[in-house]
Amino acid sequence: MKYISVEEMRNIDVQTDAVGGVSFAELMENAGRGIADIILNLPESVGSGHDIFALVGPGNNGGDALVTLDLLAAEGWDVSAYLFKRKDSDPLVARVEDAGGEILFAEEDEDFERLKAFTTTSSFILDGLLGTGIKLPLRDSTADMPAVADLLASVNESLRLVEWEPYIIAIDCPSGVDSNTGEVAPETIPADITATMAAIKFGLLKLPAFEFCGDIVVVDIGVTDKVPDWVSVRNFVVTENYVSELLPERPHDAHKGTFGTALIAAGSVNYTGAALLAGKSAYKIGAGLVTLAVPSILHGALAGAFVEPTWVLLPHKMGVISAEAATVLLNNLERATALLVGPGLGMEETTREFIENLLNARNGIKKKSGLGFVHEDKKEEEKAKAKLPPMVFDADGLKLLAQIENWHELIPETAVLTPHPGEMAEITGLSVDEIQSNRLAIAREYAEKWGQVVVLKGAFTVIADPNGETFTVPVANPALARAGSGDVLAGLIVGFRAQGLSAVDSAIAGCWVHAQAGSMAGEVIGVSASVLAGDILDFVPNVLIDLV
Repeated sequence: MKYISVEEMRNIDVQTDAVGGVSFAELMENAGRGIADIILNLPESVGSGHDIFALVGPGNNGGDALVTLDLLAAEGWDVSAYLFKRKDSDPLVARVEDAGGEILFAEEDEDFERLKAFTTTSSFILDGLLGTGIKLPLRDSTADMPAVADLLASVNESLRLVEWEPYIIAIDCPSGVDSNTGEVAPETIPADITATMAAIKFGLLKLPAFEFCGDIVVVDIGVTDKVPDWVSVRNFVVTENYVSELLPERPHDAHKGTFGTALIAAGSVNYTGAALLAGKSAYKIGAGLVTLAVPSILHGALAGAFVEPTWVLLPHKMGVISAEAATVLLNNLERATALLVGPGLGMEETTREFIENLLNARNGIKKKSGLGFVHEDKKEEEKAKAKLPPMVFDADGLKLLAQIENWHELIPETAVLTPHPGEMAEITGLSVDEIQSNRLAIAREYAEKWGQVVVLKGAFTVIADPNGETFTVPVANPALARAGSGDVLAGLIVGFRAQGLSAVDSAIAGCWVHAQAGSMAGEVIGVSASVLAGDILDFVPNVLIDLV
C-alpha cells in the first residue's frame, strides 16, 4: 500500500487524467463506487438503519460524496446532502435529487437548525466537507473557513447530545485534518472509518490525526502503472496481506534445520530477562533452533526458565560479556543462520571490544596481551577467522556498535538495526526532536548512508531499506511502550532472518507481528498499562493464525 504526500497525490490525479487513461470524472465515479461498497459491506450491527446524511463541500471530496449518495439511493437507502458553497446547478447535485435525495443548503440554514436535526437523527454521516488541501487553523484561513469551522463545531455539539451516535465515514480524511502534517483543527469530527483515495496520505499516520481517522481503508480509484509519479513512489504502508506473503513455507517433511538456527548474544547480570524474551520470540516465530550465547553466570537462572534452547556459555567480567568471548562465539557459528547481538548486554568497554572482535572476524581476532592469548596456536587463530551469519543489532548492541570506528563497513552483509528514537539520536548525533519530526527521511537517509536496514521504532515504526524504500507499520499503541518489548521484537526479526527472509523482509514481518501482538494483548487484557513484554510474546501465535 503506497504512502504519499498531498502534493504527490495531486500530481498523480493530474497525470492519471492526462496519460493514465482515467479522466477526473471517472476518478470521481470510482471513488464514489468504492465508498458506497465500503458502506454496503459494513456489518449489520453498524448503524441503526439505511439512511445517510452527507456533508458536501465545494471540492472533489464533495463530488465523491454526491456520487456515493446516488449509488446508495439506487440500493434503496434514504439519502440527504447538506451543501456548503456548492452550486445547485451542479449535475452531481441533480443526480442525487433525481434519485430521490433531499438537498439542503448551508446558506439557507440559519443557526444550523436543520443541520442539527439531521445530525441527531441519521444512522450514517458521510463527511465530504473538506479535503486534503486545507491549511490550518481554519479560523485564520480563507474567508470561507470560519464558516466551515462553525458548521463542524455545530455537528460536534449535536453529536454530544445523542444517545445513539451515527456511524461516521470520512472521505479521504476527516474534515479539519492536515493530511501532510497530521495536525487537527479543534472542530474536526472524529470518524469511525476513513476511506482514503488510492494511497494513505502522510498525515493520517501521524498524531493526533490518526486518532480521528478510525479504521483507514484505501479506495482503488483506477490509478495504474502508466502514471509516472505513481510508479516512482518509494514509501509504503505495511498491510496484513503483504506480511502474509512473506511468511516462510512450512512443509510437512521439514526438520528443525529447515527453519534455521537463531544465535542470540544477549544478557548481563542486570538484564537477564532480555535474553529470555528474545530467545522465546525467535522460537515463537518459527526458528527451528535457538542458541543463546550468554555470560556463563546467567546459565543457571535462564536454563531453569527456558528449556528449549541450546547454549553457548561466554566468558564474562563481573557478569557482562567480555572481549575474549568473541573467540568462543566464533567457534560456535557452524549452524547459525542469523545472529542477534544486543539485548541486555550493558555498556561496558569489554563488551564493546567483544562486538569489535566479532566484526573483525574476517581478519582474525584482535587480542589483548596478558590475558592468556598471546601464545595461542596458529591453528586456533585461523579457526577464529569465521564467516559471520546475517546479523541483527539491538539495544545496547547498537550503542556499543556506534562506538566502533567505521562500524558499518565492518558488517559483512546487510544487517538489521533496531533503534528507538533515543538510540537513533545517540548513533547519529541528531536530537530526538529532529528525528521524530522527520522519521521517514531520517530513517531513509541513514539506511542509505550505512548500507543497513534501519528499523526506527516507536509509534508508526519505520523500516528503511538501503535502496531508498520505506515501510511504515500503521500502529500506535501504548501497550508496546514497555521494557522488554524491544527484546521481543529483536527476537522476532532474528527468527525470521534465521528462516531465510531477507534483512528488510525480516524487519517488516517482525515489526508487523510485534505491533499486532501488542494490540491484541491490550484488547484482551483490557488496559494497555498492564501489558507486559511477555504478554506481547504470548499473542504472537494469535497473529500468525490470522496471517496463514
